[in-house]
Order: sequence, then structure tokens, then C-alpha cells
Amino acid sequence: MSYNKLNVLHWHIVDDNSFPYQSTRYPDLSAKGAYHHLMIYTPNDVQKVVNYARLRGIRVMSEFDTPGHTRSWGIAYPELLTTCYDSTGKLNGILGPMDPTNLKVYDFVQNLFSEIVQVFPDQYLHLGGDEVPFDCWASNPRIAEYMKERNISKKYELLENEYIAKILVISNSLNINTIVWQEVFDNGVVLPANTVVHVWKVQLWQKELERATMAGHPVLLSSCWYLDHIAGGGDWQKYYNCDPFDFDNAANVTHLMLGGEACMWSEFINKNNIHSRIWPRASATAERLWSFNKQDNNIAAQRLEEHACRMNRRGIPAQPPNGAGFCVT
Repeated sequence: MSYNKLNVLHWHIVDDNSFPYQSTRYPDLSAKGAYHHLMIYTPNDVQKVVNYARLRGIRVMSEFDTPGHTRSWGIAYPELLTTCYDSTGKLNGILGPMDPTNLKVYDFVQNLFSEIVQVFPDQYLHLGGDEVPFDCWASNPRIAEYMKERNISKKYELLENEYIAKILVISNSLNINTIVWQEVFDNGVVLPANTVVHVWKVQLWQKELERATMAGHPVLLSSCWYLDHIAGGGDWQKYYNCDPFDFDNAANVTHLMLGGEACMWSEFINKNNIHSRIWPRASATAERLWSFNKQDNNIAAQRLEEHACRMNRRGIPAQPPNGAGFCVT
């Protein structure tokens, strides 16, 4: 990352599949929820990563995504999640997103986040908020009754809004800046002006940036730079060609564009292919974000070829950016 002037590591450290972060307050989260008992990050491990990054000018920002993407939380603490019912009204054995009607959820998050902001010293915490499935909430009779009492029946976006609003109160009480995925903004959650909206959906991302900045929110863009979406033939060009200021009124809100993010989601990677998937494709993203004026792609291709070889000489197995070639050692 430092070789490529990428200066923030967004660590999406937990998800449905695993809870590898070892909490001192809630150690069962990783003891029961990690993919494997050896595959955890202790507070000491996190400190090593944070310090290693700091010495290279890189911040480490954590994400603890809720209320969706939380299946692994429920292995140790099933009471945090929503119990789902089948079409006949019987429990089906599945746990859904966080249960917004359970007040104990907010005490739990308060305690966990109080710890997280000490372990991760960055000024930002990513709260997630994306891809929340509503079907489990819709199946739960207790949640249905809760929503009926509040006159929001079947308006599950409003239930999600209630949850996110309470989580924002928690994060604000910890004096931490927050980032949310774009669905939170799209669903009409009342957000503090300094809440960062992280735009990731490919469709209509320009319109999303326009709407979020017009509402006064700082923004991050990822829509153009999903590195897990691979294609042959030197696909770095699609990353290089994306202009984060390609939206209406951009010239008047440049102060709200915090930057962009090249995302490597890990469904199909491990230690054997992660570097070749990222590099030098993320190098093109980095240059695009640092350079206000894009250069001719042919000129960029030559420099990217040279930089891929530079990384190879430094022991980074960056893949060939432009097809067959060789590096002078």
C-alpha cells in the first residue's frame, strides 16, 4: 500500500462467516464465532497491524457491520439476532439481522464499541448498514407487533432507521466520526451532517454522490473499484478511467469528496492469490485518486508496466498489467 500511496486500510474485520476479532469484553464472539479457533486477531495482533501501518503513513479504520452481516455474532449471543419464522408461523431455526426491538442489543454494542475505539485509534469507525434483509423481521410476530404499536407496520426501512439512529447516538457518545454504507442514506435515516456516506453500488453512483453531497455529507466512492470483480485483458483501465468527480455539482462540493477505496472482498481469495488480484490493478486506482487530470491510457500502461516490475523486484507478486511481457531484474 505504501508503495502505491494508499493511505487508509479499511478493515472489514467481521461478517456473517466469521467473527475473528478477539474482544476482551466479549471473548466468546471469537471463541465461538471465528471460522477457526486459530484464525483470530488478538488485541496484540491488531496493535501490530496498526503500528506497522502507522510507520508507513497508513491509517487502519475498522468496520463492525450491523444490523446485517451479523450471523457470526449470533453463534455466541443468539439473543442479539432476530428469530425467523416460516410461512406457517413456526420457528424455522434461522437467525436474521440484529433485533432492533431488543434493548439489550444497544447495551452490547455500546460496550463493544467502547472497546473498539480504544483498540483501533483511528478517528473513524465504519458502522456498515448495508444489505439488510427484511424477510426475517417480517416473519417475526413480536417485531410485527412492535411496529404496529409505532404505526410503522411493514415499513422495514423505518425499523432499520430506528436501529441506525440509536447506533449513531452510541458512536457519537464515544466521540468518533462515523461512516455508513449508502443504503443508510438511501433509506432516509436522519444522519448528522458529518456522517460519511460510502457509495458502493455500481448503478447510478454519480447520482448517489450528487444526492449525498447536496445533503451536506462527506462521501467516499468504491463503486468503480471492486478488485474482486476480475476480467481478462488488463482490466486496470476500467479502474483508471473512473472519475470520482463525474457527477453534477461536483465542482462546488470538492471539499466533501474524501476519496475512494479499492475493495478486495475475500470470498474467493486467500494468501496464495490476494496480491496478484490486487496489484497492479489497485495501482491504477491509486493514481486515479491522486491525479486530478487523467493521462493517456497508453502512457499510463507503460508506467504501470514499470511499476508492476518494481513491485515484483520487491517481492510482491503483482500480475502483468498489459499481457505477456518480462521484467528486467
